Amino acid sequence: MTTAAVQRTYDPIELSSEAFWSKTARERDESFATLRQDRPVSWQPPAYGSLMPVDDDPGYWAVVRHADVVAVSKQNAIFSSAPELGGVMFENAPAELLRASQSILTMDEPEHGITRRILSKAFSPRQVRQIEQQINAQATAIVDDFLAEGPRDFVEQVSMRLPLWTISEMLGVPAEDREQLVRAVDDMVGYNDPEYIGDRNPFMCVFEGMTSLHQIGERLITARRAEPGEDLMSALVNAEVDGQRLTDEELKSYFCLLAVAGNDTTRNTTSHGAKALFDHPEQKQALIDDFDRLIGPAVEEFLRWGTPVMTFRRTAKEDVVLGGQQIAAGDKVVMFYSSANRDEQVFVDPWRFDITRNPNPHVAFGGGGVHFCLGSHVARMQMKALFRELLTRAPELQFGEPEYVAGHFMHAIKRLPCTG
Repeated sequence: MTTAAVQRTYDPIELSSEAFWSKTARERDESFATLRQDRPVSWQPPAYGSLMPVDDDPGYWAVVRHADVVAVSKQNAIFSSAPELGGVMFENAPAELLRASQSILTMDEPEHGITRRILSKAFSPRQVRQIEQQINAQATAIVDDFLAEGPRDFVEQVSMRLPLWTISEMLGVPAEDREQLVRAVDDMVGYNDPEYIGDRNPFMCVFEGMTSLHQIGERLITARRAEPGEDLMSALVNAEVDGQRLTDEELKSYFCLLAVAGNDTTRNTTSHGAKALFDHPEQKQALIDDFDRLIGPAVEEFLRWGTPVMTFRRTAKEDVVLGGQQIAAGDKVVMFYSSANRDEQVFVDPWRFDITRNPNPHVAFGGGGVHFCLGSHVARMQMKALFRELLTRAPELQFGEPEYVAGHFMHAIKRLPCTG
């Protein structure tokens, strides 16, 4: 912590309180819009709901403009993700927890590049083809069940099922472990939501979720070492680059990351995208009429519109100027993706839902650089397959108002009532 950091004055528009994050996305963007225009990098008080309270935490720099989010993302030599410097969570969290649950997200170079190459080795063309076949079959089966049961809650019946099924099939998670996996992911993401926390504190909520995922991962690793199969975990266990393989602890951490990122991001983008699409009948009809041409740009708009991951942090490793502000070495920097994806300087009429938007340089998968989402192609496959089924077989769906998960990390929808 620097002396300069202690003496700074917090911006009058604050982005850290529970009250701010209890507002709607549109209401929050009123604050973001003012900051984007006048103070794109502002000094803010510590975020509420810390997993590890720090008495002398001075606060953080809020980065709300698209260009600055991209700049931070691409300058990984300056802006660190390392757990010992704070990792990527908006609030403070123990380095051990971050290292055990977020894998390559909390690695700087050269460790990040080495680990990413090993992980990429497991995504062979054959593996990707197999994943795509599974996704198409799963999307059909999910909509079969949805229509047979009758539309009720889109999250429970549709959007949570495909990513869970896909990740489970990809990794070889047995059916008897899948309910435990869902509960664990909810704990990892919903640690600021009273419904998920219960009588625990936020740290215990996350810790128990992580421990549960490690248990599932450890069983899988042991089983695949003894008897490799055709799934991704078998490929990960045996993936090797320059004689290096992932350790069991690294594999469990990556399993944790895949379970959370592979489930929750796609689940919520699907929910946000479906709600927006069916609320804009002219957009829905255009996609029905020309699905193969428009589904690609439509998925990109779903991602921009929903922005499932709202915040990530970095820590400055050296003094640097960003958005006209002098950032000191050791300062915490938080990127607000939901603000960047509504930046008027980049997106014409950003609150217009437009499946033909072009260009659409959203930052839903990160702002570029070495940490760009490794599973982005799988998420796109899932949404293309699922919306093909929905628009072909359930084009008259109607949606009620979503119920959101409390918090400042994921733009998560708990429940989304539907009829049709």
